[in-house]
Amino acid sequence: EPKQAGDLMRSIAAYTGHPTTVAALKLSPLVFVRPGELRKAEWAEIDLEAAEWRIPGSKMKMKVDHLVPLSKQAVELLRTVQPITGHGQYVFPSLRTGERPMSENTINAALRGMGYAKEVHSAHGFRAMARTIMDEVLGERVDLIEHQLAHTVKDANGRAYNRTAHLPARRVMMQTWADYLDKLRMGGE
Repeated sequence: EPKQAGDLMRSIAAYTGHPTTVAALKLSPLVFVRPGELRKAEWAEIDLEAAEWRIPGSKMKMKVDHLVPLSKQAVELLRTVQPITGHGQYVFPSLRTGERPMSENTINAALRGMGYAKEVHSAHGFRAMARTIMDEVLGERVDLIEHQLAHTVKDANGRAYNRTAHLPARRVMMQTWADYLDKLRMGGE
């Protein structure tokens, strides 16, 4: 529900922890990729000027390259973490060693620390939150949402869409979503 999403966004905004954990937590709802994809993000995949994150198929569940258009808010967030981790491979490296990505438990542990039980919200829950609200509240096209979730989306002839298809519409959708999350966080919705 939007009210609970607004509460969550305010909790995330108020969260204090390691700067990379804070950044990963704030980026999670903006991009709503699978948690493993987020924590394994590499600087080489991200083009801040083009506002794009190109995730190689080798990291994706369906083994197909995936393009994530980045909202202004996502780009700004990545620019704040770049001075901290931009010298290494991973956007969100392990706190113990920069040679590995952040632990799979980091985001969930942050959510638990904010009082969100696993039955209430998890790192993977940002995907369901985006899918539900974008469809039911914002009225976004379901095929675009599914495409952005990197689900297999078939066209009328049964062919799977190209992962870069509908990029202009997905850019607009991702910016609309980020702006809506800001409104929720500020209590405007």
